[in-house]
Amino acid sequence: MPQFPLRTAAQLPPLLQAFRKAAGLTQREVALRLGVSQQTYSAMERNADKVGAARLLRLLHILGVELVLTQPGQSAPADSDAGSDKPIW
Repeated sequence: MPQFPLRTAAQLPPLLQAFRKAAGLTQREVALRLGVSQQTYSAMERNADKVGAARLLRLLHILGVELVLTQPGQSAPADSDAGSDKPIW
């Protein structure tokens, strides 16, 4: 599974857009799933550094992306099961 190291907030918008397109979703479709307008989602995608953690995690779930945190110099676990497969929202 490919990994996408994220070290700055500026790297997040193009990743979100790429993940959305890879999932075959339009901004409107993602916005509907998030319960926001397309304009609000568009602003979120462009200014991802302003999105709260809970909303970002929900968005990543919609896009089919898992967030894995690692310390520098360590690789992500092959099967990152934190003990629960239930979403937190």
